[in-house]
Formats: sequence, C-alpha cells, structure tokens
Amino acid sequence: MNGVWKNKASWLALKELKASAKNLTVAIKGAFTMRIAKQDIPARIDVPGAVARQKTDFGNAAGYGMMSGEYFSLGAGTDIAPLLQGLHGDLCQSPHWGYVLEGELTVTYADGTHEVIHSGDLFYWPPGHTVKVGADAEVILFSPQAEHSEVIDHMLNKMSA
Repeated sequence: MNGVWKNKASWLALKELKASAKNLTVAIKGAFTMRIAKQDIPARIDVPGAVARQKTDFGNAAGYGMMSGEYFSLGAGTDIAPLLQGLHGDLCQSPHWGYVLEGELTVTYADGTHEVIHSGDLFYWPPGHTVKVGADAEVILFSPQAEHSEVIDHMLNKMSA
C-alpha cells in the first residue's frame, strides 16, 4: 500500500467512526438498527463522483426463502392495525427491509415502542409490527415472499369481509 492509500483509509475509518457515533441516537432494537438516515450511513467509498454507503448488521434474512421486492403507495392516515387483527399478536409477522422515497410512517413494535420513519430513511422492521401513515408515502420494501404474502392475503380477506 502506498502512503496516500493509508492516509485515505485512516481518513475513511475516522469518518466511519464519526458516523457510528451519530448512530447512537438511532433507535436500536435487539442488535439491529431499525431506522437510519442517509447521512448517518457510513461512507465506505467517498471519492469524487461516487459515494458508497453501507450499514452492516441491518437485519438478518437467514432462514427465509425467496424474497419479494415491493413498492407501496400509502395515503396519509392509513392504519393497517385493523387489517392485522387475527394474526399472531395482531401484528405483521414478516420482517421488512426498505427505503422511504417520500412521506412519513410511524411503526409500532410488539413491545409498544414507536418509531417515526421519514423520507430518505433506510429501515428494518422485524416480525411483530404495525404501521400508520403520517404523510402520503412511497415506500420500497424487500420481504420474505411466503411470510409477507400470508400477511397480505390476510389483509385482503379482512377487506373483503
């Protein structure tokens, strides 16, 4: 390695350390960050014309089969809690990883804690949550296909009843 790379690596390590210190204010649930704003994601590569940010340990997909990519458009005031009644704990039991393109969501977890997710946030929601929309939202989700299809089917049955 040349001296410039060592200095750049040291600079990146310091920058990542500073970003990690900021993450202390990010809600932690178990060992996983639940929500993180773009500016708080450590930049692993930061050179002119390219920034690559990576938040490690952002949920665990082990044990799940096929994943689905989902795009949700949700109106302000939408509350999915009534549609989840009848599921275990009356909560969505599928984990989700995603990104809020725009809007605001409040997620309530099985332990009763709440977290507000804003546009520009990456998030991980473990099984055992519900969602209420504070402002019209456009959301991209990645979810285990079987688990989330079961929840969506349950919600569709509730809506048709």
